[in-house]
Amino acid sequence: MGRGKIEIKRIENSTNRQVTFSKRRNGIMKKAKEISVLCDAQVSLVIFSSLGKMFEYCSPSTTLSKMLEKYQQNSGKKLWDAKHENLSAEIDRIKKENDNMQIELRHLKGEDLNSLNPKELIPIEEALQNGLTSVRDKQMDYLKMLKKNERMLEDENKRLTYLLHQQQMAMEGSMRELDIGFHHKDREYAAQMPMTFRVQPIQPNLQGNK
Repeated sequence: MGRGKIEIKRIENSTNRQVTFSKRRNGIMKKAKEISVLCDAQVSLVIFSSLGKMFEYCSPSTTLSKMLEKYQQNSGKKLWDAKHENLSAEIDRIKKENDNMQIELRHLKGEDLNSLNPKELIPIEEALQNGLTSVRDKQMDYLKMLKKNERMLEDENKRLTYLLHQQQMAMEGSMRELDIGFHHKDREYAAQMPMTFRVQPIQPNLQGNK
């Protein structure tokens, strides 16, 4: 028995719809790869699911952007508006400038100079000389800054040494004053001591001699 025909309409059940989408998407992708290999055809396939997820396939011999450009040329349909065309032109201009800068950078490094004539070498030499002058000026500024910092450190060291010396002198003076005050008070205490507490000469024991 043959399979019955399936009515082509939206599948209401979300689970069945997702399963059918996955199966048929894989089938279409497989067919696109087969026709690309078997028939040496350029194939580009883009699929968006109901959730907005993108799936794509493009023949190894081309790219999606090339395929869209070729489609636009052959169909006569304009895929890009003026805004996109201007943006594309700006991107091409930036790429070209970047390529030129890469070439200039290689020249400044001393690479790929064989293709240049003497006139083209002059601005490169001037640029290198200007760069060398700038580097030397920067080095001189750095050395001046180091010397300035060195002088500042020396001055600070002298100031701290002077303060330390002053503190040591003040401490020595305080110690001398304390020592003098201590001896002075000792003499005053001895002068004020009652006679009974003063040391008496030892008397002989007369009874012991009898």
